[in-house]
Amino acid sequence: MIGLGVRDFAASLAFYRDGLGFPVHNHQEGEDFAMFALEGTWLSIYPRDKLAEDATVAGDGAGFSGFCLAHNVGSKAEVDAVFAHALAVGARPVKTPRDVFWGGYSSYFADPDGHLWEVAYNPFTDLT
Repeated sequence: MIGLGVRDFAASLAFYRDGLGFPVHNHQEGEDFAMFALEGTWLSIYPRDKLAEDATVAGDGAGFSGFCLAHNVGSKAEVDAVFAHALAVGARPVKTPRDVFWGGYSSYFADPDGHLWEVAYNPFTDLT
């Protein structure tokens, strides 16, 4: 499971559930925790301050966290489509889709909390 601490739970829930269409699992309106069932993994969102408190760390989130989430698709056209869809539902563009140094094609967008998502096509290994 991948857990994300979010600043605005309602906005993040709307982004992932309504915008990106991730299926919510066992969430009741009014709760401040949600899980999304994805292929091969789970994604959860929880208020950033509460997640930091649970982990006993500062919740300011200063600087780059050192990770990104990645979604691999089967073609360059799919990268373009997923990137465009993410922007249409509120993501911020970070890197527009393009050919990359390792021979693939990728883009990056940021969710409402700035968590980076890479959308990539790898012509050498099917990661879909």
